[in-house]
This record gives sequence, structure tokens and C-alpha cells, in this order.
Amino acid sequence: MRYALVGNQNCGKTTLFNQLTGSNQHVGNFPGVTVDSKIGDIRGEKGNSVVDLPGIYSIRPYTDEELVTRRFILKERPEGIINIVDATNIERNLYLTLQLLEMHIPVVLALNMMDEVRNNGGTIDIGKMEELLGIPVVAVSAAKNEGIDDLLHAIREVSEHRIYPKVMDFCEKGAVHRCIHAVSHQVEDHAERIGISPRFAATKIVEGDRDIIESLRLSENELDLMEHSIVEMERDSEMDRNAALADMRYDFIEKVCGQAVIKCQESIEHIRSVRIDSVLTNKYLAIPSFLLIMLLVFWMTFGVLGTFLSDLLSLGIDALSAVTEQALADYGINPVVKSLVIDGVFTGVGSVLSFLPIIVVLFFFLSILEDSGYMARIAFVMDRPLRKIGLSGKSFVSMLIGFGCSVPAVMSTRTLSSERDKKMTIMLIPFISCSAKIPIYALFTAAFFKEHQALVMMGLYVLGILTGILCAVALKKTMFHGKPMPFVMELPNYRLPSVKSVLLLMWDKARDFVQRAFTVIFIATLIIWFLQTFDGRLNVVTDSGNSLLAMIGKFVAPVFGPLGFGDWRAATALISGFSAKEAVVSTLGVLTGTSMSSLGDTLGTIFSPLAAVSYLVFTLLYTPCVAAVATIRREMGSVWKTAVIVCMQCGVAWIVSFMAYQAGSLLGM
Repeated sequence: MRYALVGNQNCGKTTLFNQLTGSNQHVGNFPGVTVDSKIGDIRGEKGNSVVDLPGIYSIRPYTDEELVTRRFILKERPEGIINIVDATNIERNLYLTLQLLEMHIPVVLALNMMDEVRNNGGTIDIGKMEELLGIPVVAVSAAKNEGIDDLLHAIREVSEHRIYPKVMDFCEKGAVHRCIHAVSHQVEDHAERIGISPRFAATKIVEGDRDIIESLRLSENELDLMEHSIVEMERDSEMDRNAALADMRYDFIEKVCGQAVIKCQESIEHIRSVRIDSVLTNKYLAIPSFLLIMLLVFWMTFGVLGTFLSDLLSLGIDALSAVTEQALADYGINPVVKSLVIDGVFTGVGSVLSFLPIIVVLFFFLSILEDSGYMARIAFVMDRPLRKIGLSGKSFVSMLIGFGCSVPAVMSTRTLSSERDKKMTIMLIPFISCSAKIPIYALFTAAFFKEHQALVMMGLYVLGILTGILCAVALKKTMFHGKPMPFVMELPNYRLPSVKSVLLLMWDKARDFVQRAFTVIFIATLIIWFLQTFDGRLNVVTDSGNSLLAMIGKFVAPVFGPLGFGDWRAATALISGFSAKEAVVSTLGVLTGTSMSSLGDTLGTIFSPLAAVSYLVFTLLYTPCVAAVATIRREMGSVWKTAVIVCMQCGVAWIVSFMAYQAGSLLGM
């Protein structure tokens, strides 16, 4: 059996998915987290799986999320649908439920957050709701793992015995009733031919859904007859077709809630959220509050917890490296192999791996902000200023994801309704500093700006955002004329973050970082070691300045001379950073032949403090890694456009870095 998990955004859908499957799928409180459908095997049920579809409010094909969900249900034909709704906001959630019932597929309704309903004095008559909707209804609390077994039993029952919804007609009389029935009868044969419900086909025709109308292959005569019925409905109801259908559905929802729901009082969570929002979304305090919160996060990460743990891990790696080097020397192994293991693997991969605690600590704090509902507020707050530069608040959601990794950030632009917004956002995402650059920042700030590490880190992130804003203004006036699409977003109540969700994200990021360290970065490190160890005739060099790598670096280095770091080792590290940004650190470690604990001191022989600032600015802004570039090419659908983006990134990075270095020189830094 394969079940589809369908629901509105922020209704606890992905939390339920985690409970059903034990999956590492992360829980987020803003749209754009779940871009594609995710699948996982149900725990304890071999062969049975559930597909987590994007959060939507309607089956109409306006957004990519709606297209993905509808395409899966109609084309893949799951054996059953688990429709999860937020029981604290049931009226709005049931609108999607009615559309699912029209599709004539076995459905179970999961009333989530029932614990909050009860705690605030409300109740729902499950039996009455089952009677009125004609489907099984189960009370659950996904966050507390309550009612999950009952839900699985119900979906198995309806799926195995093919128990379809008993109610699909949501109005007993009136103009809308007559119109839908007339169109249903006319389209019945066509609907059965393509395997969809006549009722669903009829409502889609009334709504003017071009995809469904084209797939039905209706004749001109049939379309004229149906249009006549629709026009008659509009005249009799005194509403346009879409408003008439929406009115019909909400009338039915009002009837269901009136008989089965005792509304709770204003929830404690909502009262608390309103009070907090009076500060955090205040017109004047919102952005300063955001900057202060992020500064606190960076201080805790780079000034207290993360750096302390990273230093401990570095000492452990250095100790293991020393023991291994002594063991290889005692064994009398070939010096080249010894160099490969110590200078290549331990110095390269080890230098990157030592930053694992910083990555984990940073995402611990970011996960708390996300799961609490604060990140959704930031998208809301940023909508107005972003509109002035040609983007919407939903674009900021993709940019927020970019703080983690540019690859999912670029992929999340699929949720943007406008191609203009999508392409413009993709071009700006690389300016957002991803987590892969954190080892570079941590290394240089610790080496040159020990007393002001958190402040410098904050400055880099702000500089990336400001550069992106300036580029957005330029793009708006040149390549992307027009206005952004409207942005509609539901702000969830502030909630205590789920411990499970936070731990899953930390584990996911740690695993991803380690995998990269022992795959892409490992290979890049070996290539750098090979190029540094041998000359053009493949002889082992005693001075790395005579190596193949030095030849490449010295050829490129003059380009960076005006930026203050013309040393070939600095240029070479930037080139290797194209494979993965963490490789910049490992390459510097290999080229200088120093361990992680002493690499910071060695950098003083390559960079001045001002050159270090210039280098940090360049690494902040230049082209993202090869994985991100490949994702951009796939989403843009053009190699040429991708090449333009990469060149633009490098050009902007060079210009801003040059300005930073020259300004510092004029000020006598």
C-alpha cells in the first residue's frame, strides 16, 4: 500500500510523516521546506509507504506545490489519502478536504493538535463529523505521537477494502447544485475514460481548469453546453463561478462545524504569539530584533560553544595524526605514501572535519528559531522591503534556506509562482553565505580577529545580504522589469521546538558534512596533494613552489594581486573551493603543510589583516560550489544563463573585494 499525506502548510504534516516513518525529513514552519514529494516506509509495516506531499490550500494548479500534489494523486493513484488538518483552525483546513473528497479516492481525516483544542476548552464530535463528511475521522497529536496507531488502522481499512467517501455533493439544491450535476452528467464518460471522478471533473470545468479540460478532450458543442450551464449558475447565484463554488464549500463547512465542533476559547498559544509579535514584527523593532538575535546566535556559536568544541576536536585529530605519522615512520613506509596519508588525508580532511562542532551548534540554534515559528515572521517582515527591490517575502524564504546550503535554496524557488521571481531569486541566492563557508570564516577570524570574531562573522553575513540587495536593484532596472507576485503567508503560533526535530536536523547536517568531508573534499584533497607533491615530469618535489599546483596558482595569482592576496597558495585554495567551499581550508592546510591547530599562525605569513578581510569578502561572494552550479543549470534550464550567473558572481566578488582592500589601504589599515 502507498498512502499520500496531504494538508495545508503548517498543519503538522511533516511531523506526522516523521512519526509514521522515522524519516529524517526536517520539520519547518514556513512554506518552501517541502518542495518535492518525500517517501518513507511506514515503521513496522514492510511494503507499506507514505508520501509526504507539499503543503497546499487548494487542488487548483496555481503553484508548483499544487501541481506536484495534484499530479501525484491523479497520475500515481495512491491506495489512500491521509488528509491532516489543524484542528485549532478547522474551518480553513476543511476547504482542501472537500476537494479531496470530490476526487473519489479512499480518504482518512486526521485531526491534528487535538491536545491544544482540549486544553483551550474546545471539543470535536468525531462520530458526527464522520457522519457529515462520510469518511473516517481520527484525533491525533503528531508532536506527541498520540493516535498514530488508530490512524494507521483507519487508512489500512479504507485502502484494503476500497471504501470511498460517501459524501461528495455539498449542496442539496440551488444554482450551484444544478450546474454541477448538469456538467457531471455531460462529462461522465470522458472522466471515466481518463480515470477521474465526474464530480471532480465537473468542478474543475466550472473553475476553468485548462489542464483538466484539455485532458477530457471535450468537443466544442459539449463545451458550449457546459458553459451555458455555468453562465446560468452565475446569473442565478449573482456570483462569478469561482466565488459560487467557494461559497458552496464554505456553507457546507459551516454546517459541519456547527454540528460537530465546539470552538475553543482564544488559545494560550495565540495570546502569547500576539504579545511576542508586538515586538518581533513591530514596524520599527523587527529588523533590529532579527539582527540582535542573529548576533547572539553567532556569538554563542563562534565565541562560546562551537569554537570550544572545535578546538577540542582539532587537538584530537592532531594527536591521532601524530600517532599515525610515528607508526608509519616506524614501519618504514614509502615517504610518498606517508605524505599522502599525513599531508593529504589528515591535514586536508582533518582540517575540515574539525569544524563539525561549529556546524552542528549553528544549526542547533537555527533549528530552534525555525521550529519556534520565528523564521516565518522574518519572511513576513521582509516582504515589504523586498518588494522595493522587485522580490516578495516568499523569495526571502529561499534565501533563508540558502544560509544552510545553496542547493536546496535554489530548488525551493520552484514554489515561486512567477518565472520572473524564480529566476531573479536564483541569481541572488549565491550571495547568501552558506554553511560550507563557515570553516573559512572561522579559520580567518580566529587567526586575525580573535577579539571580534562574532562581529566580523555578522558583518560578512550582512555584507552578503546588502550585496544581493544592490544586485537585485540593478537586475530590476535591467533584466527583470515588472512587479513581484503577491505573497500570502500564514503565521503559525509560536511553539516550543520539538526536541526530535532539532536533533534530526543536527544529525542530518552533521551526516551531510561528514559525507562531504569523506567524498568530495577527500577527492579534492587528494588531487591538491598530488599536484603539490609532483612537478611537470612527475618527480617528487622538495619545494612545493616547484610543483604542478604552484604552476597553476602562479598563473592565476596576478588576477588577485590588486585584492591584496597575490600569493599562489591563496589563489589555488580559491580554485579548489569550486569543488566544495570547505576545501579552501583543507587546501591551505595541505599547501602550508601545517596542522589545523597551527594553520591560523601560518596564515600570517601569507595574508596581512587587511588582505585577510579582502580574502573573506571574496570567498563570501564568489561562485558557489559545483553542486550548486549544477542545480542552478537544472532550474534555469540553460547552460548559457548559468555561465552568466557564475561570471556575474566572480565579477561582483572581485569588485567588492577590491573596494574593501583599497578602502582599507586609504584608511591606513
